[in-house]
Amino acid sequence: MSDPDLLYSDVEDDLRASVRDLLADRCEASALLARVESAEPYDRKLWTTLAAELGTAGLHVPEERGGQGASTRETALVLEELGRSVAPVPFLGSAVLATTALLGADPAGEEAAGLLRRLAAGEATGALAVPLATGPGAPFPQLVGADPEGTLTGRVGTVADASAADVLVVPATGPDGPALYAVDVAAEGVAVTERVSLDLTRRVADVALSGARGRLLAGPERAAAALDRALLTGAGLLASEQLGVAQWCLDQTVGYVQERYQFGRPVGSFQALKHRLADVWLELVAARAAARYAADALASDRPDTGVAVAVAQSYCASVAVHAAEECVQLHGGIGMTWEHPAHLYLKRAKADEIALGTPGRHRTTLADLVDLPA
Repeated sequence: MSDPDLLYSDVEDDLRASVRDLLADRCEASALLARVESAEPYDRKLWTTLAAELGTAGLHVPEERGGQGASTRETALVLEELGRSVAPVPFLGSAVLATTALLGADPAGEEAAGLLRRLAAGEATGALAVPLATGPGAPFPQLVGADPEGTLTGRVGTVADASAADVLVVPATGPDGPALYAVDVAAEGVAVTERVSLDLTRRVADVALSGARGRLLAGPERAAAALDRALLTGAGLLASEQLGVAQWCLDQTVGYVQERYQFGRPVGSFQALKHRLADVWLELVAARAAARYAADALASDRPDTGVAVAVAQSYCASVAVHAAEECVQLHGGIGMTWEHPAHLYLKRAKADEIALGTPGRHRTTLADLVDLPA
């Protein structure tokens, strides 16, 4: 196996430029602030452009299965840029979690293969019906039951991006054991109720299934492994989103303290503020290395992938929160206002800190993986 390459390739740089240009044009701060308070918090036109026209919805899906044939490195890069703009699109729920779960299903199964192609092409939007806080290594959920005919009954709370989804990938326990089912959101017996989310740019919703008809995607031989791989991939790639959040917060804060004057000079020239920003920069450098290695390990399926994901998620989550807190504080009064986007980044960072396993949980997992005593 080749040594990991944490540098960005020319292809990745080109992809970054395309995504960043799109977000700069379509996700400007004032429009974002207005949207998250509206009746349509998700930008569906932006999502269509990003997923279908740019082809980012199926980056790590093989070409023979309807995707772009790239890897999780490219998917991580898109998440990094989405973190920089806290774009209100269901990329994590659809292009990462639901799509990766389908990749673990039987490739010969017509239902799984057809849905994967639709998600990868941006023709449909998916969501993985597990609570957002569920981390890799968690027991298979027992929240939904399935009868022999595939009729599903149960309730799943705080599902990420469910309110923007066309189809749900639902883990359920049936007569033969764990399984994954596809359920159309518009089908009879399905109710998706949006909750009040801390993060206004990524909504969570409760999913209630009352005799809803499910289509089998993966049976007991594949379902548990497919779900765990989806959660592991989601946690590892979420570190790149957290990296993007932290990078935006540092860039904006450095720019602001260079322009804000007190006592006749920029506040950024004060030594105490220099030290605080230098601390964030040092954390950001380490976070970039951790996030890039996790993405590369997932792409290469390295033996230490679990270690890489646990390190990245436990570290990057805290870095994003620290960078966002410093952004709000060092912007002074304007940083506390609703009109400045800093609060959106702080809320995304705090929500991401809980998503797919808290830092403490990932540190516990890491201790087990490297045989550290309790």
